[in-house]
Amino acid sequence: MTALLRWFDRTILELGREMRLSYLPPLMVYVAAGVSGLTGIVGTFFVKDYLGLSASFLAALGFWAGIPWALKMPIGHLVDLLWRHKAGLVYLGASLIAASLAIMIGLIGNPAAMRQLMSAEAWFVLSTLLAPVGYVMQDAVADAMTVEAVPRLDADGAPFPEETVRLMHTTMQMLGRVAIIGGTVLVSLANVAMFEGSEALPEAEKVAIYVRIYEYALVIPLLSVSGVLLSGILKRREARRLARLGYDAAAIDRLVHAPEQATTPNWWILGGSAAFVALTLAVGLSGLGYGQELIFGASFVIIGVMIFRLVRELADDARRTLLGTIIVIFVFRAMPGPGAGASWWMIDELGFDQSFLSRLDLITSALTLAGLFIFRRFMAEKSIAQIVIFLTVAGTLLSLPLLGMFHGLHAWTAAATGGFVDARFIAIANTALESPLGQVSMVPMLAWIANSAPPHLKATFFAVMASFTNLALSASQLGTRYLNEIYTITREVHDAASGTVTVPANYAELGQLLVAVLLLGFALPLLAIAATRLLGLRSA
Repeated sequence: MTALLRWFDRTILELGREMRLSYLPPLMVYVAAGVSGLTGIVGTFFVKDYLGLSASFLAALGFWAGIPWALKMPIGHLVDLLWRHKAGLVYLGASLIAASLAIMIGLIGNPAAMRQLMSAEAWFVLSTLLAPVGYVMQDAVADAMTVEAVPRLDADGAPFPEETVRLMHTTMQMLGRVAIIGGTVLVSLANVAMFEGSEALPEAEKVAIYVRIYEYALVIPLLSVSGVLLSGILKRREARRLARLGYDAAAIDRLVHAPEQATTPNWWILGGSAAFVALTLAVGLSGLGYGQELIFGASFVIIGVMIFRLVRELADDARRTLLGTIIVIFVFRAMPGPGAGASWWMIDELGFDQSFLSRLDLITSALTLAGLFIFRRFMAEKSIAQIVIFLTVAGTLLSLPLLGMFHGLHAWTAAATGGFVDARFIAIANTALESPLGQVSMVPMLAWIANSAPPHLKATFFAVMASFTNLALSASQLGTRYLNEIYTITREVHDAASGTVTVPANYAELGQLLVAVLLLGFALPLLAIAATRLLGLRSA
């Protein structure tokens, strides 16, 4: 009992004791990012039931929606350059998010009027592409705010020791992940309440719930804007405190409003990013064949050049550590998934409705949040390579139940247990085991960047490394699209006017798709770790 209480104190209560009021503004922006998943279940059912988009098209759309996150690099540098005015990017991002939500409210609530201007599919694509642009702007500012939130001076006006600063940075990044996952827990609770008993409702009442959820989601931009406003209030309070301690106006301005070191424009970043934006728009609008591959290759080269130039700011040992870390994280995050087809199969064949999926999301979010605390010491004490090996093996084992259910595992277990261990029981048990691992790989890398990046390039380092690891998610979507083109999965699609079936359901190749995803997800991260060792690189 004493050991358990000591673990609880070190893992959870200690984090609460390390919380500071100055951490709250970026945490509010991060909570808004977590709450962004409020519309996830609605989006899944809306696309499945009302839009005739294929699984491979949705994977391709996911690729394009991920591209704005590669632009976090120039946005982060812009935050460094416009440090005093970075709140404007949060306001702009909030406006784009609100516009995306407004489109979906109109598309679900009044589709006939929306279709007079564009097709429902075109509106959905526009909404899908607007939202990530808004979120990436807010996220780049929030990352910079986490650095700003760590105080430089103690209560007596003296600088904090270096070890204390490092601990505060680690705590801030940990709390950032907690805020994001905490937002998903709030979302899951809201979905459970909204979808309670919805499986028995007529379709018109389900649609009304969909609209209401999107209307509630308008709180997302309000949260992030409130975080920026609170930041301004806290800065003014800190300025008054320093004035009482005897600091003059110039020193207060330097300590409260200015970055630790002035940043000059990096034309490699700005010029390369401008070329990337121009190329992306040209390829995207031209409909050029292999456009996604071209954009991914260009993104990889541009971000790689930026990393090459930025790592010259680091010592040799830190440089090898950074390169080894991002290679391992990139490959781990780039693994393809099964795509929308797996969700459609669970809805159609296993009978997973909105109410059950909302409860499953609640379990996922709550246990992912718990995992941040449970694995806190593990994240702090193990290297990224060790963490990725653990997550890769665990993820492979936890992929087996879904593959087993495709081949009838749930029917066998239900028959053997009198219906107790059915598909829903297996899904809940598997989710309970898998969820705590969700955020384990990112916290050590974020804390290492926050503590090791040059003071005048904190936001730029965050943005470049985040761009590279987020580019891995684009690679994941690209791989998912390839697999869905090899293994074709279709759900039943009806004509909106006549109600006739235009595309029949076909899940025959889902089993092969799941096997391919499992094998790739196991082999490639382990090979990446072995390659970094052969190259003499380390991981954080």
